[in-house]
Amino acid sequence: MKRLLAGLMFAALAVMAAPVSAQKTVTFAYQDMMNPWRWVQQSQEIEKATGFKINWRQFGGGGDVIRAMASGDVQLGEVGSTGIATAISQGMDVELFWILEDIAAAEALVARNGSGINSIADLKGKKIATPFVSTSHFQLLYAMQQAGIKATDAQVLNMRPPEIAAAWTRGDIDATFIWDPVLSNVKKTGKVVMTSGEICKKGACTFDGLIVTRKFAKENPEFMVALVKAVANADADFKKTPKGWSGDSDKAKAVAKWSGGKLEDVSDAMALYGFPDLKEQASPAWLGGGANGAAAKALTQQANFLKEQGRLQSVAADYSKFVTTEWVTRAMK
Repeated sequence: MKRLLAGLMFAALAVMAAPVSAQKTVTFAYQDMMNPWRWVQQSQEIEKATGFKINWRQFGGGGDVIRAMASGDVQLGEVGSTGIATAISQGMDVELFWILEDIAAAEALVARNGSGINSIADLKGKKIATPFVSTSHFQLLYAMQQAGIKATDAQVLNMRPPEIAAAWTRGDIDATFIWDPVLSNVKKTGKVVMTSGEICKKGACTFDGLIVTRKFAKENPEFMVALVKAVANADADFKKTPKGWSGDSDKAKAVAKWSGGKLEDVSDAMALYGFPDLKEQASPAWLGGGANGAAAKALTQQANFLKEQGRLQSVAADYSKFVTTEWVTRAMK
């Protein structure tokens, strides 16, 4: 009997001493764009659905995000198409799985009042700030090339959005190619020379996307599906009831909080973007279609352009291999 009791006590102690499985953790890099995705961050919908602990880390630009992902510190991130093209070109094992925003007219070249800049041709000799390795950077260089202006003909300065806002206030720069929330502020004392939408019509379209390391995606399929469902639902809600994302609504407050922008700018800023739904994401209009899909074509174009500009040493043979519809397709089932 004593032996039996001793055995039971030993078993109980062993159970008590057994290690408790650690909560799964993932680090997600985000930027300051104004979009419905911010409500998903605020509501913690993904954490509740998956049990994951998400470490949200804000970065000032796509270049910072891809460097953090390359180091292994970050598994998922928001990056503009130019940054994604750069990451792939540099050999990072990542995949684009969601078009966060069709940038449309949400980025623009704004010239300071009194700068004498009324067209792209007037940029010669001027100081223009933009975050390098961003969609704004790519479109600025593309617009200058189309106008017959070399990047060296102007002082193109690498600044993160907060640095641009400060430099603009001090009067240190003549123009900037940037997105909201900084865009709304510089418009107050400047004029829009050209928008990203106008440059898209000239043949250079851009987007912001969500990318993930292949290793994390492969090991955590349930998380990936829950993530795609959450962002798709937020986008759908915004398109169905945009008034619910305006004024001082909780959703508008979440967008302002996570982007670092002003509440009164949220509604107008979000109206400038396009947010593709699940079917559009899976189609050749975006992620689908292989090498003929719009996303793969845009990445290829931007990588080749950056190589011509001396910003990249080499390009990938096939960018469509880094674009996937797997998680969108699963989320639709």
